[in-house]
Amino acid sequence: MSDTLPPSADVLKLGNFLCFAIYSAGHAFNRAYKPLLDRLGLTYPQFLVMVALWEQDGQTVGGLGARLHLESSTLTPLIKRLEAMGHVRRARDPKDERQVRVSLTGMGRALKDQAKDIPACLVAAMGLSVADIVRLQGEIARLRDALEAAATPT
Repeated sequence: MSDTLPPSADVLKLGNFLCFAIYSAGHAFNRAYKPLLDRLGLTYPQFLVMVALWEQDGQTVGGLGARLHLESSTLTPLIKRLEAMGHVRRARDPKDERQVRVSLTGMGRALKDQAKDIPACLVAAMGLSVADIVRLQGEIARLRDALEAAATPT
């Protein structure tokens, strides 16, 4: 494997862009998730919020944003929609009124049982071994972290 870029005539070809491969794979993931999430009445970003809350209920909006790599201006409408659907509730933290905590309702906790088969469906759709999926997820997370670090002013 070479550590050099393609010849200059080839650098602006979509097939040579790692970012395009990841971007288009993201769209393919959304298409694979859509029928599975439609039965739950969730979009993929809403599903991610629910998964984060199933892992740890009662998180702050800021904490959820950090976990999901989302700005509060993107996250807040997702949370408001989930609240309108009856899955979560928002409340000011009594210990720090500046913080808004998001908690699952009984309906939101019950939704977890309906979603438990989704990861296996995606594993099957990917056509990769679990070991390859774990390795690839780790590599992409490291790439994301490096790019975020490079974009952060020092």
